[in-house]
Amino acid sequence: MQIFTPLYRKMLRWSRHRHAAGYLVAVSFVEAWIFPLPTAVMLAPMVLANRRRAWRLACLATGASVLGGVFGYFIGYFFFEQVGKPILDFYHAAQQFDVMQQWFAQYGVWLVLLAGVTPIPYKIFTLASGVLGLPIGWFVLASIAGRAAQFFMVAGLLWWGGEKIQQVLEKWLEASGWGLVAVAVGGYLWWR
Repeated sequence: MQIFTPLYRKMLRWSRHRHAAGYLVAVSFVEAWIFPLPTAVMLAPMVLANRRRAWRLACLATGASVLGGVFGYFIGYFFFEQVGKPILDFYHAAQQFDVMQQWFAQYGVWLVLLAGVTPIPYKIFTLASGVLGLPIGWFVLASIAGRAAQFFMVAGLLWWGGEKIQQVLEKWLEASGWGLVAVAVGGYLWWR
């Protein structure tokens, strides 16, 4: 059953749209506090569609994601009970949030940096940072470093590899997509 290849082709078509950069900004902003799909899913085909814009697109994604992270931070800081808690409930992440509170006490800003670089859901860390009162300056600096590292790495690899990476990606898209789903489900089950 092919799911990922048609989605990838649709994303490639969207990435060539004249408003694609605006879509990337919107997705990057919303992904930082509520949206479930990672920004890299949109960034990657956009870079492949026009490799000359790789660095500009990475900058746009980084800036919008950090602004979205600040928005998530303020939701956690001011409106956790009204907005933040329902977001965590939607993702069934209340238990993870409790564990994160312990992690924040021990690691603080380093968790935000880690969440920015890895596929760990950044949105949970933005809300947690606000709820737990992580200093906003440190939060912003860690977010900039982490999100820029992730988005510039994606853009750089695709800029450098271009057609070769696109061919490998298309060849192994279904297998790697289902593998990622298996890892995510396994990680979720292990976490619970």
